[in-house]
Amino acid sequence: MPNDYVTRVFDAPADVPRDDWNRLLDRGEDPSPFMRLEYLDALHESGSAVPRTGWQPRFLTLWRGGVLQAACPLYQKRHSYGEYVFDWAWANAYEQHGLRYYPKGLVAVPFTPVPGIRLLAGDDMARRALLRALIQHAQDNGLSSLHLLFLNPTDAQACEAEGFMHRHTVQFHWHNHGWPDFDAFLSSLQQDKRKKIRQERRKVAQAGITFRSLRGSEITTQDWQFFYRCYEQTYLEHGNPPYLTQDFFTRMGRDMADNWLLFVAERNGRPMASSLIALDPIRRIAYGRYWGALERVDCLHFEACYYQPLQWTIEHGYARFEGGAQGEHKMARALLPTRTTSAHWLAHPGFADAVQRYLDREENGIDAYLQELSERSPLRRTPG
Repeated sequence: MPNDYVTRVFDAPADVPRDDWNRLLDRGEDPSPFMRLEYLDALHESGSAVPRTGWQPRFLTLWRGGVLQAACPLYQKRHSYGEYVFDWAWANAYEQHGLRYYPKGLVAVPFTPVPGIRLLAGDDMARRALLRALIQHAQDNGLSSLHLLFLNPTDAQACEAEGFMHRHTVQFHWHNHGWPDFDAFLSSLQQDKRKKIRQERRKVAQAGITFRSLRGSEITTQDWQFFYRCYEQTYLEHGNPPYLTQDFFTRMGRDMADNWLLFVAERNGRPMASSLIALDPIRRIAYGRYWGALERVDCLHFEACYYQPLQWTIEHGYARFEGGAQGEHKMARALLPTRTTSAHWLAHPGFADAVQRYLDREENGIDAYLQELSERSPLRRTPG
C-alpha cells in the first residue's frame, strides 16, 4: 500500500475544504445529506457538537499532490451520549479495572443514527489507508478505542480487513412497493394492523387536528422557530435539554433547505405540534428525525411522525422511509427490522479479546431477535 499520503487533521469542520469533501462524498456509496460538510459544520458552529458538549472534532484527511484522497468525521469524546450504539458497559468495565475508557475516538455523524458512508475515499486503497491513519492517530493521542457507527457495506468490509470488530444493531425501515396511495399501502397489511392504523388516524381527525406540509424554501423563519419550540418542550418534558440548538435548525433552513420537510399540526387554525423529516431527493429516501408538541392528543405522535410522512412518501414516489434508532412499535406501522453495522477497535489487547467474545454472544442474540421479528411481520401472508 502506498505510504505517500499526507495526513492533515482539522479541529473544526469549517476548516476542511468544503468542495473537496463534498466532491469525495458524492463519488461514494450512500452519500447521505448528513455527511455533507454543511450539515457537520452546522452541528459545530451552532454549539451542538463542540468540545463544551463533549464532541471535539478531529476531522482526519489524507492528501496526495494537493488532492483530497480520503476523509472522515472523527470526534474525540469523553462520554457516549448521542451515539445510539451503546458502549456504557465497556466504559464501566475499564473503570472497574482502573483503566481510562475516555477519551475515545468516534467516526459518526453526531446525534444522527442513519446508516451510510463514513469513510470518504476515492478507492479501496485510500479507504484502507484512512483506517490505518485512524489507528495511528488513536495510538498517538492516547485514545482507548475507535468506533465507526452505522456503516455501509463497503466501509464495513474495509474495517473487517483492517482487523476491526463488527457489531450489529437493529433499526426499522419502511420500503415503498409502488403503492398508488395510502389506502393501497394499508391493504398490504394484516387486518388487525389496518384496523389499528385507521383507528389511530380517526382519533386525531376527530380531535380537530389537520396538517399542512412545507418543504424547503416554503418553511419560513417563523415555521422553524415554531418547530424548535415544540422540539425543545418535548425534550424538557422528558427531563433533558435537547441535543440540538435552535441555531442548528436556522442553519439548516439557510444552507440545506431542500433536504427538509416539515409537518405542522393545527387545531382551529392554530399550530400545536410539528414533525421534521429529512430528505435525500437524489436517492429518494426520507428520514424520520425530530418532533414535538405543545398539547397532548391521543395518537398525535403516530400521525405526525409516521402516517403523514408515509403518505407524503407514497405520493412523491420516495423509495424508503427510515424511522431512526430502536422502537419495535414501528413494526405495527410496517417499518420492518433492518440490521445495521458498526466497527470497533480497542487499543488494549485483553479488553479487545473480551469485547470480541461479548460481540460473538451478542450476535447470536441479534440473529434470534431478527428471526422473532420476522415472524411478527405486519404484512399479509396471502393475497386477498
